[in-house]
Amino acid sequence: TPAAENVELREAKKRIRLLEQENEVLRRAAAYLSQANLPGK
Repeated sequence: TPAAENVELREAKKRIRLLEQENEVLRRAAAYLSQANLPGK
């Protein structure tokens, strides 16, 4: 039904937003770690 598809779409968008946030956190962590591990510090 259209209503069920609507719910699925909302859930999918919510999941995408969460994944994008996690992705951003991981990117920042990776950047931080790569800076922290530079030789000569």
